[in-house]
Amino acid sequence: MRRCIATGEVRPKAELIRFVLSPEGVVTPDLAEKLPGRGLWVTATTAALDRAIERKVFARAARQKAAIPDNLQNSVVELLTRRCIEYLSLARRAGQAVAGFEKCLAQLKTGNAAVYTAAVDRGDDGAAKLERAAAGAASVHVLTRDELGQAFGRPQAVHVVVQKGGLAEAFARTAAKLAGVRSVETLAQGLGAGAEGSENE
Repeated sequence: MRRCIATGEVRPKAELIRFVLSPEGVVTPDLAEKLPGRGLWVTATTAALDRAIERKVFARAARQKAAIPDNLQNSVVELLTRRCIEYLSLARRAGQAVAGFEKCLAQLKTGNAAVYTAAVDRGDDGAAKLERAAAGAASVHVLTRDELGQAFGRPQAVHVVVQKGGLAEAFARTAAKLAGVRSVETLAQGLGAGAEGSENE
């Protein structure tokens, strides 16, 4: 449990993002939670992060000057996105993740699935059917077709299922944080959600 410096609420670490000050006094995201220095924890939501930045809470919490990069919000989103892709890529290489409608449906039916994730800019190509089959598995949708594709070494992917295990848990935690700081609806609209897509992706 950690206290959010923006809201004052005490929450599980899994719901917060850790920041530290670099030797130069720059506010730096620490997603791995391993960088040296006093941890400055912020709830993984856009509102909490905006509040921490606008009210200069980092400096007060650290009790010293804290330089906030102009692109801190974007950096957090980019780092979380990259980390999500990396976890999926590791799961794929370990044989613990599959992509494609039919493969995902088959995996969900085994009862060994931990996470079902679909592209935020997907069409209505069977997602509802997979959602029903995903009962008991976490459903987290925060990445685009292109981003899911990166994890599988292909241009795009629409449906992905990750088997139970440490990588699935790590992905789910990171994806939940990303969902809090990334405007998924705006992203999907900007990319043209609902575009045609193959159920086999």
